[in-house]
Amino acid sequence: MVPRGDAERAERLERLRAFDRDTDPEAWAVGLLAGVDEAGVGPLAGPVVAAAVLLPHDFDLAEVFDSKRVGAAARRRCERAIRARALGVGVARVSPARIDRINVLRAMLLAHRRALAALAAVPQVVLVDGRRAPRPPAGWDATRFVTVVGGDGRSLAIAAASIVAKETRDRIMRRLDRRFPEYGFRHHKGYASAAHREALRRHGPSPVHRASFCGFLEAEKAAARQGRLAFPVPV
Repeated sequence: MVPRGDAERAERLERLRAFDRDTDPEAWAVGLLAGVDEAGVGPLAGPVVAAAVLLPHDFDLAEVFDSKRVGAAARRRCERAIRARALGVGVARVSPARIDRINVLRAMLLAHRRALAALAAVPQVVLVDGRRAPRPPAGWDATRFVTVVGGDGRSLAIAAASIVAKETRDRIMRRLDRRFPEYGFRHHKGYASAAHREALRRHGPSPVHRASFCGFLEAEKAAARQGRLAFPVPV
């Protein structure tokens, strides 16, 4: 008897693969259907990282799923398998300074575009997680872009891209933790945890923080100044 967990993952794999196949059977069969996703839109620090992946039609690793719902050890295994067996993997990052200049949505789409441009082959179809597709790289006029809301839980190619993007960004944040240990990047990966926000209050932003995301610091300082200057209420 197949263990229940294994059977459920196998069924999930078939659903994810069927979504890609049904989107474009021809592109899927020849390995020219790409998935693209990103990690790091919401954090206070670090880059946005996007990955684009071209999988062979017979890719069969059942652990691959939405990176947010896969444990750390399984994500590492999946990323190694994806990189070893994919027909193409492209990865790109956009820095915190660039995020501040152009805003995080544009930074995300730029990372998508750069990751796609890094693929070894031009796909016939690109599945993009979310509601917005990037501008096609130069020379991609014949490529069809399809946005998929919740795509990392619906498409195998997008799920694979989500795992590569998250694992890549997590490695970056662990390296940044060695440079700026006072912020605890290794643990929260730059997200706005209570410990991260308290570290920002104590030390102020580092060079890898997004100034446009750390406005709460000035707001708190302004509130404190206002409190000190407030007149006492008569009794």
